[in-house]
Order: sequence, then structure tokens, then C-alpha cells
Amino acid sequence: MTSSSSPSRKALSKIACNRLQKELAEWQLSPHAGFKHKVSDNLQRWVIEVTGAAGTLYAGETYQLQVDFPEHYPMEAPQVIFLNPAPMHPHIYSNGHICLDILYDSWSPAMTQRPADNDRYVRNCRNGRSPKETRWWFHDDTV
Repeated sequence: MTSSSSPSRKALSKIACNRLQKELAEWQLSPHAGFKHKVSDNLQRWVIEVTGAAGTLYAGETYQLQVDFPEHYPMEAPQVIFLNPAPMHPHIYSNGHICLDILYDSWSPAMTQRPADNDRYVRNCRNGRSPKETRWWFHDDTV
């Protein structure tokens, strides 16, 4: 089975459908810079085009993430992989698999497309607050 092949999966629950429709509507109202949802009639599988940020190793590069939502989303984490070619990164395998705890053991139904404290953080960063003034908590500081 390749990374992009369709895993056998059950149809989304009503709760999952409602949640995904809400998240997709929020995305369309407030798009994420560098990320583009490729429109499809399949609510259970999203393909996200990711554009490398300027000034980074990935500047000018475009990658695709495939997000497969399970029947009981958000109680179960989505499966998220990069389609070929996957970016070179210590936490991304050449088959597109991503080593990131929030996609597995640390998943929480409260997670959405942005960090849980996004609104509070962004509000506090108004008036020119630098990210250097933030006391970040890194799960893995080896990369």
C-alpha cells in the first residue's frame, strides 16, 4: 500500500461530519498563510498544499499533506502524511510519515487547525510583541 492509497475506513459519524464542516468553514473564512485546502467533495480526506515560508530551507517549495479523518473524529486523531515527495526533515520519513506526538499519543479532541491558545497568544502579540519575548515550551528541542 502506498501513502496515498485509500485505507479501509468507515463513514464519518454525525459528530465528525459536523465538526469537520465547522472547521472547513472556519478555514475558508480565515485561511492559513502558506496552506491551501484543495477543494474536494470528500470530507473524510483533505489534501492540503503547503508552501515553504520565505527565509527557510523550504522557501519556494510546495508539498502536499493528506489528512484522513477517522469515523470517530475528533475523539480519534486524523492520519496525517506527506504525499511524495516528502520534505527532508528529521521528523519526516521518506514515505511521508510524520513523527509528531500530537498525531498519535498526545492527540486531544480539543485540538483544531490552530493551537488551543491561538486567539489569546495572537491578541497578546499585538503592538509588536516579538516571538523572542515568548517563553516557548518545546517538546523536542533536538531539532
